[in-house]
Amino acid sequence: MKYFLIAPFFLLFISCNNQSEIDHHSHNDITHSHAIIGESNQSYMGNYTLEDETYGTKTEVKIINGQRIMTTNSLPNHNTGVFPNQGNPNTISEQSKTYKFPLNPKYTGKATWAREPGVAINGVKFEPQTAEVVACDTGENYRVEALQDVIDLGLDFNHAHVQPTGAYHYHGVPTSVVKDLDEGEDLIHIGFAHDGFPMYYSKSGKYKPSYKALDGNREGEDCTYENPKQKLKIDVNGHHDGTYGSDFEYIDGYGDLDECNGITINGKYMYMVTNTFPYVSRCLMGEFEEQRGPQAQGNRPNGNPGGPPSYAELLEMMDDNKDGKISKKEVKGPLRQDFDKVDKNKDGFLTEDELKSPPRSNGQGRRPRRG
Repeated sequence: MKYFLIAPFFLLFISCNNQSEIDHHSHNDITHSHAIIGESNQSYMGNYTLEDETYGTKTEVKIINGQRIMTTNSLPNHNTGVFPNQGNPNTISEQSKTYKFPLNPKYTGKATWAREPGVAINGVKFEPQTAEVVACDTGENYRVEALQDVIDLGLDFNHAHVQPTGAYHYHGVPTSVVKDLDEGEDLIHIGFAHDGFPMYYSKSGKYKPSYKALDGNREGEDCTYENPKQKLKIDVNGHHDGTYGSDFEYIDGYGDLDECNGITINGKYMYMVTNTFPYVSRCLMGEFEEQRGPQAQGNRPNGNPGGPPSYAELLEMMDDNKDGKISKKEVKGPLRQDFDKVDKNKDGFLTEDELKSPPRSNGQGRRPRRG
């Protein structure tokens, strides 16, 4: 594949099959790396413009006042699967996004949940979790993982699919991005997290996540998965095989990576996108403001990236008309049966405070079974 990489004062025609020869220098105290022949991952640490005439990609990054500012139409610069498809009825369309990443990230060591933890260098976002839920009449709710074989979510070979807005996004390793940026080194820089730390992929897979599948079997009877076009009966009674986020628990020191799939190498903190769960970090260890507004950010319980869902996530799952409320008509799963009990002020909607009181299940902690 061929595309254009435009850096200040240079127009470069790049072939991914060529060897790289790099020129490092500075303009106005900003360091740039210009690829003379081929391309270097290092070039994406400074100002760059990525344009691909074949796919319509337009992504520009500028370093301004201590921020890395990315303006993008979020169109991938590589082949994708066919959309719409049987599992994903949406068509890829151009977006208009501006992302701001701190140039000097501040590590806090506090894992804070992030629905969209970062963005690939081509402007396509990472969004590892889904809004899909299997709800059981016996009270269990299971958040469906994107990378599983039970429910067809229409993912392509880049572990990506398309939202109703037309936004193409990655749920796992962006295969084509990795292939295009591979210059032989094990670590490949593929994106930026919203806290400013870089995101990498290790070809050797030497950095192992610290999540382990739970022992035993799941519980739940009369379980159903619903979307606007179908309703499926799902048997959840099996071992924890990764179909649901709650199949895993975080064990400190079990692998090489921390709770947010991060690691410090040669004194520099970074996130790894991995071939195994959690694939892409579901939390961030640095200070950040996620770019989707106040509903997108919140703290999640340590060691359980699959749940329980926050109020913001429940809105994503159930608020079909996007009015910021959950009505009796919209509510799904066990909450539907308990709606009148939870709706204490009897206004026909569920609030965050009302949902804090009743017991909720995330697929691990069980609610009392109803006779």
